[in-house]
Amino acid sequence: MSKGKKIFLIILTVIVVLIITVVGIGAKFYNDLSSAFDKTYETVDRSGKLDNHRENPVDLTKQESVSILLMGIDTGDLGRVEQGRSDTIMVATISPEDQQTTVVSIARDTYVDIVGRGTQDKINHAYAFGGAAMSMDTVQKYLDIPIDHYVSINMKGLKQLVDAVGGVEVNNDLTFSQDGHDFVIGKIKLDGDAALAYSRMRYEDPNGDYGRQERQRKIVEGIAKKAMSIDGVSKYQSILGAVESNMKTDMSFSEMKTIALNYRDAFGTIKQDQLKGEGFMQDGVSYQRVSKEELTRVQNELKNQMNIEN
Repeated sequence: MSKGKKIFLIILTVIVVLIITVVGIGAKFYNDLSSAFDKTYETVDRSGKLDNHRENPVDLTKQESVSILLMGIDTGDLGRVEQGRSDTIMVATISPEDQQTTVVSIARDTYVDIVGRGTQDKINHAYAFGGAAMSMDTVQKYLDIPIDHYVSINMKGLKQLVDAVGGVEVNNDLTFSQDGHDFVIGKIKLDGDAALAYSRMRYEDPNGDYGRQERQRKIVEGIAKKAMSIDGVSKYQSILGAVESNMKTDMSFSEMKTIALNYRDAFGTIKQDQLKGEGFMQDGVSYQRVSKEELTRVQNELKNQMNIEN
């Protein structure tokens, strides 16, 4: 399994556990799985109309191309109990027709129009202002593609997932300290607390938030590697416990199962991309401004993936 596939499967989470179901664990596992993901369901009340690229909601039974907004929320741990912000933002487009999935990362400080707010701000503030619905509407307008569904997981969920699989190993390429933890260059093992600290640092990184996103992907890959091992399968109840308490999605269990089973050919090729911008200061606050050329490049990439005319 490629690095990209591992990353996508664990971020979406449901794909990981559902593929284990396909392998065949038995009725008890299936019932546990269904019960856990029923608890993650949280519908969204989106203020805007359907995107003009899609006349009707996506029909998964017809294997139409689908897009999912993936968000890591900076709350749930470290004493943070407020609404929080989406400090990790990715858009996954899944196309059975093209047998490909594309995952695009968006920097948290990207300067955009916040739909429903009437202001321009960091894209991660959309979640703080209006939750998943405002985030979906904002990303939809910015990328000019329909955003069909979302999956979010908070910091506590990341921490508990790491502990549930017995810790993860990452190849670290930068010496730094964060939240009382010291990280040296080389292969290191992280428990949940250390993984959370490892994923949060950005100010000491010469690549800023892009470096932090790379460390987050390393943790995600480590979780996937452990979760899909024989040892990880034996710990599935702990994994589901971390998911059901800290993950939210507007997809029903039936929709998740449809994607896992009927869209699996699209996971054969995983393409990853990064929407990149340049830093600037405004009123003492740092932002990322994406050029028109870079934004158009990513928009066209995703439209081609979803078979939408430019």
